[in-house]
Amino acid sequence: MNTTPDAQHARWQRFRQARNAALASEHGWLTLTSFQWLEDRPAAVEGVPGLWSTDGTTAFLTAPGSDGLAFVETGESVDGTVSAALTNEESLMWVQYGGEDGQQVVVELARRADRYAIRTRDSQSPVLTGFDGVPTFDYRPDLVVEARFFPYPEPVDVPIGTANPLVDGIHRSVGELVFRLPGKDHEFHLQAEEEKLGALTVTFHDETNGESTDEWRKVSTARPRPDGTVTLDFNRAINYPSAFTPYGTCPMPVRNNSLDYRIEAGEKEPAIF
Repeated sequence: MNTTPDAQHARWQRFRQARNAALASEHGWLTLTSFQWLEDRPAAVEGVPGLWSTDGTTAFLTAPGSDGLAFVETGESVDGTVSAALTNEESLMWVQYGGEDGQQVVVELARRADRYAIRTRDSQSPVLTGFDGVPTFDYRPDLVVEARFFPYPEPVDVPIGTANPLVDGIHRSVGELVFRLPGKDHEFHLQAEEEKLGALTVTFHDETNGESTDEWRKVSTARPRPDGTVTLDFNRAINYPSAFTPYGTCPMPVRNNSLDYRIEAGEKEPAIF
């Protein structure tokens, strides 16, 4: 594999192009316009047709066909009372309405902290229509470091906060990434979560937070090699959705995932709100 600085920089540029394209999707994170908890009796919610409620285990929507609501998956009109049940932390792009094609706004049903809520995703949100990419630091080849993964005998569930003060979260730590950074004489340890195909993700604080970057970011690695090593590329550090919208419920870092270092690589804080 070509690992010259120019090749690394070119791969990073392709990564940035794919990242910005994903953020700019029609009903992606840049389109969130509300987050509203459902009540235990049928009630209107701001800006959305129909009456919404929950009995704690199931969510209900009641609306006449004239309200223009339709299921996202089938396009079938909602006319009467419909229901959906989710597990905790699950989401469903449930119904849509508005615009010439009836698909401008998607209503996402979500279950967070064992409570039901809806989020609206408006494809005409000014955050999306004005988006021209996430600002980043210049590429830093010195912040591409080798780390060693030390797995725990069993995953450890660590209680954490989230971007929504009413929603608690759990970080399932599967082990630690241990590495060094330029100019520091001590090792750093970050607790990691496991993603698809054995990839690892670490959510971290660093000394740029609240100045040039959001309050926390995350960075992912490939599956550890047979010898337990991974490449930890901080140029690929990205923001959570909560950096772009006040309606996110994104997980905070575990207490020990704070670096006494300025990670001047990866995404900066977007000028959104």
